[in-house]
Amino acid sequence: MPNRPINVLYIDDDATLGRLVQRMLARHNYLVEHVEAAEAGLSRAQAGGIDVIILDHDLGTASGLDVLAELSTHATPPAVIYVTASSELSIAVTALKAGAMDYVVKTVGEDFEVLLRAALEHAVVKARLTRAREQAEQDVRAARDRAVMLLAEVNHRVANSLALVGSLVRMQANSVEDPGAKAALAETQARITAIGNLHRSLYTSDDVRAVDLAGYLRSLLEEFAQSLAASGQMPAIRFEAVPVLAKTDKAISIGLIATELVTNALKYAYPNGQGEVRVSLSCKGETVTLKVVDDGIGWTGTGTIRGTGLGSKIVRAMAKSLATELEYEDTGGRGTHAMMNLSLSEITGAH
Repeated sequence: MPNRPINVLYIDDDATLGRLVQRMLARHNYLVEHVEAAEAGLSRAQAGGIDVIILDHDLGTASGLDVLAELSTHATPPAVIYVTASSELSIAVTALKAGAMDYVVKTVGEDFEVLLRAALEHAVVKARLTRAREQAEQDVRAARDRAVMLLAEVNHRVANSLALVGSLVRMQANSVEDPGAKAALAETQARITAIGNLHRSLYTSDDVRAVDLAGYLRSLLEEFAQSLAASGQMPAIRFEAVPVLAKTDKAISIGLIATELVTNALKYAYPNGQGEVRVSLSCKGETVTLKVVDDGIGWTGTGTIRGTGLGSKIVRAMAKSLATELEYEDTGGRGTHAMMNLSLSEITGAH
């Protein structure tokens, strides 16, 4: 038992027994307040500071069960020990179902004192453990909320930093004259944007462990479209997707793959600068399919790679991290259809 006295509220319409219980429990470090009416007991319990309530079944004009029902509506009601003069087990069972922690049959002699003290000690220990558990759960929730807030702030700052880096790369691209260097810097900026957009999605998400893949790819492709419009290029980008949640690291890989495939389509599919690139994300059963399709000059994934080949290396590396491979559909030379099948459990982390 703790050193401080235990505050007990005894609700019983028998004034004589009330005084007897007060004297009896005072010898064992209990401070007992006695009230005779149900309304007075409920009012005192609502005021707080009570560790345990001893509640008599027969309160004259009311029943202890009525008091139990009212106490159950309180946010944190004290532990209740139900006392009844009846030996009928049905009353005790009803009281326990209504929220009482224990019950004691009212008898004459020392047995009642022994049983009541035992019930009080049990109630105090259990109540203390319950409060400790609730406090621990509250602390864990507070720590989790703080961690989520801090992680969102980190993602916010990372997204801003990557946006700044992307802007610096774009300024560098605008300042060089060599077409090859300008194109390489533009591709680098697109890759930075792919990662930055993911962090932007994370700090606006309710769950930083996963990201909406459809929304993430949509924002990525919208930036592509804006950059195309600013540069005067004509190919259009169309996007269709179903909602799919993906782990953050998997989403980065998928975003980089989409970036490389769309970049290649824009660079090589339409020599005259006019056409359309269609990107789709679909899900059937346990398979998520990413497609990047154009109606340009056509490439099946074989033959000499144009450019430096860095984009192809990035795609292969990202595909390997997703436990898949990039495939090209046979179109008979009419455009390029790049496709990647992804395991839903692989990208969501659900096994």
